[in-house]
Formats: sequence, C-alpha cells, structure tokens
Amino acid sequence: MIETETLTDLDASMELDTIETESSCLTAEVNAAQAGQRLDRFLSEALPDVSRTRIQSLIREGHVRITDDPSSGGTIEDVKYRVKPGECFEVTVPPATDPELKPQDIPLNVIYEDDDLIVIDKPAGLVVHPGAGQPDGTLVNALLAHCGTSLSGIGGVARPGIVHRLDKDTSGLMVVAKNDQTHRALAEQFADHGRTGEMRRGYLALVWGAPSLPHGRIEAPIGRHPASRTKMAVVPKDKGRFAATQWRLVESYGGKGKDAVASLIECRLETGRTHQVRVHMAHYGHPLVGDPLYGLGFKSKLKTIPESLAGAISSLDRQALHAAHLAFVHPASGTLLEFNSELPDDLTEIVRQFNQL
Repeated sequence: MIETETLTDLDASMELDTIETESSCLTAEVNAAQAGQRLDRFLSEALPDVSRTRIQSLIREGHVRITDDPSSGGTIEDVKYRVKPGECFEVTVPPATDPELKPQDIPLNVIYEDDDLIVIDKPAGLVVHPGAGQPDGTLVNALLAHCGTSLSGIGGVARPGIVHRLDKDTSGLMVVAKNDQTHRALAEQFADHGRTGEMRRGYLALVWGAPSLPHGRIEAPIGRHPASRTKMAVVPKDKGRFAATQWRLVESYGGKGKDAVASLIECRLETGRTHQVRVHMAHYGHPLVGDPLYGLGFKSKLKTIPESLAGAISSLDRQALHAAHLAFVHPASGTLLEFNSELPDDLTEIVRQFNQL
C-alpha cells in the first residue's frame, strides 16, 4: 500500500520482509459503503498488501470464509460474490513452500539500463516485492529473471535492488540498483527529496473537481488513520510526520473551477509519505478518481456523467495515479538522468472521455 517510499540502509535493516513460512490469517468486515462490491475487489481494497490476483486464487482455493456463516464452514469460492454490510471475511494465507526467491519470466518495460541501475515503467497491479500473502509474481521476481544476481543486497532477501516503492495499483517509473554502492547513493538522493540536489519525482493524478488556483502547495502532516489500519490521514503534528506536496493544474474537464467535473493534476513530492498524493488531494477536497480508500465519498459522481465514462471508471479497479517523471544523478557518472512516462492506456481512455464532456 505504499505509493512511493524511500528505503534507506536503516529502513532495510529494520523492515526486512521475509516470505511467510507459517499460515497467516487476515480479516475484513464490510461497511455500508462497500456493500455490493465483488468479493475479490472488496478484499483487495481491505487488504492492500495482497494483490487482487492473489486474492482471487485464495478465494478459488477455498481459503476465504464468512466467519458468522456456519453453513459449509462459510467458505466462499466465487470471486464474483457480492458482499453485504456487516459480513466479516477471514482469509487464510497458506505458508510459502519455498522461502527462496525465484526468478519469474514476467514482462518488464525497461526504459533505461546500464551496469549500475535499471529504470522500469511499472504497470498497475504489479506488487513491488514479496510479503505476507504475496510470495511471488512481484517486480522483484521479474528483476531476478532479467538481471540475474546483479542486484543490490542492501534491501535484504526480499527486496534486492529496491531503493523506493510504488503502490501496487500505481503505475509508472521506478529505478532499481544493481550494486550496493549505487543503492546507497540513490537512497541518499531519495531521502533528500531534491532539497539540496536534482532528484525529482512527478505524478499525474486524475482527481474529482478542479482547484480554484492554477498551482499550489499542500503542507499537512500524515499519519495512520485513527479508525482504519489500511488508511493514512492528515493528523495533528504530534501524531504524524511532516509531508508536503506541490501541485499544478494541467487541465480540467466539463467546466472550469467549481463547475469542473474532474481535472488532471501534476504533483511533485517534497516528502515520501505513505499514500501522500492520495491523502493530500483528498484532504484538499479533490480525491483521486477510482481511489477505493480516499475517494468513496465521490462515488455519486458516477451518476452525473455519461454511462460509458462511468463504466470506464468503475472498471478501472485502481486509483488514477501515474508516476510520470523521475530525475536523479547517476551515482557513477554524475550525469543527471531524466525520464518521462506517458499515461497508460486505462487512464488515457478516461481522459479521452472526460475531454468529451
């Protein structure tokens, strides 16, 4: 559930993930706003560390049950089952049969590569590294197949080469280190967030409504949501960490200012907090289109737009967020490298339809 987060040497030693060797049990309860969702979608939103593909497999294999339904043990094996308010689901994640990471032939969109690092354009839905409930099928497995053993070991067994992360449902640019020296140098740049150097990260976000100003800056501390373990929130200073996001209005759709239905926003991060763009834009009154955690209050907007557009947004199955720009100084050559990534097809189609309003 991490949008973009720098992994320093200290982070790696303190947060080292290892693949589960014992079964784990996860629970999720349906609230009124989630009623009617497909079971696989509900669970993937409620348990953001487990990919939707993995959730679907667990359902079909009989590892999901309704805890208060005694019939047949309450097991649900239909991924399309529509959840009801008050239902509580228990997901049993079986242990991995082999704790060793294995290379997997998963396609990678490689933007740049040399002996020290590789830049990839990650698709939405791809988890960055293995963890509880996601032992394989991750970006790390793909990198092991592509790079072999030439990945930095600072990130630990489950995170070779991983300097920073993107949420599984956020698409876009990532850089991965192939050796420890490069890893340390890149981690320092990401930790600095461009305050004293040339490192930059830029996102494109489709949001509901449009800001009244052409650009601005959101400075608001972010911490764990007081009532939901899966969410972050803007909280008092003593309960969160400093967070700042610069934003710029790129274009609006269906009107201007308060009359706009939606808009495309460019965001630049000054910090790297969990769900930062999503939390800050929702706090500002413009949550991301399709955001299952922070945009549910705008679900009624779907009734005010053309059916085809509403259908495209409903089938998006992710927040409309793309890591579109990445710039950093190459640790070995000292050259500034800059990369840009166009919006992927799913978001491009929604923009096309918004432009027709």
